[in-house]
Amino acid sequence: MRLVVFDCDGTLVDSQHMIVAAMEQAFSGFGLPSPERSAILSVVGLSLELAVSRLVPTADTLDVTALAEAYKGAFGDLRRDRAHQEPLYPGVRDTLLALAGQPGTLLGVATGKSRRGLVAVLDREGLADLFVTLQTADTHPSKPHPAMLMAAMAEAGVDASRTLMVGDTTYDITMAREAGTRAIGVGWGYHPVADLEAAGAHRVLADSLTLASALRSELQQLG
Repeated sequence: MRLVVFDCDGTLVDSQHMIVAAMEQAFSGFGLPSPERSAILSVVGLSLELAVSRLVPTADTLDVTALAEAYKGAFGDLRRDRAHQEPLYPGVRDTLLALAGQPGTLLGVATGKSRRGLVAVLDREGLADLFVTLQTADTHPSKPHPAMLMAAMAEAGVDASRTLMVGDTTYDITMAREAGTRAIGVGWGYHPVADLEAAGAHRVLADSLTLASALRSELQQLG
């Protein structure tokens, strides 16, 4: 068996507009100036409280927790507003369906997104049944700690030598390297390609429309 584990935000879905809008609302509610858009996107992939703490490093624990809760509330409101969406990137749906149809290939997700948020996205897109393991920061240390990826492999019954991690941030790449899996970066997400390469990505894909063919090639190398 072979396992392909995907990050969610910035890899499968383009959620940047909702993330930025929700963070801006959260900060505004506390009378705080909103961080720069680039700063917000730079922490996507981390667990929420860690992400918030990096945006306001001088805040105390109570402020971080309250800001994180405000963000979750704002994000939930935005999700219910049809004017805001987290669309799949072009080619992602076809890629997932093709991989799930390959004998001996299992799919998983390891994301800093909450489990509730992840399930909402997968259910909306009708893709939930394609994945054998869903790992979130609700029950694991934040990326780049390898716990989520290790749990995904254990749940799927696949070892690191036959696992690919696909993600758009340096946190994904570092997590994969620490877990001993192959690390595939994607250049359409929220961290620069140069940063993914510097973090140790074995390969960085430039276009989501090439995802299916690139992963087929990677899986063939695993045997």
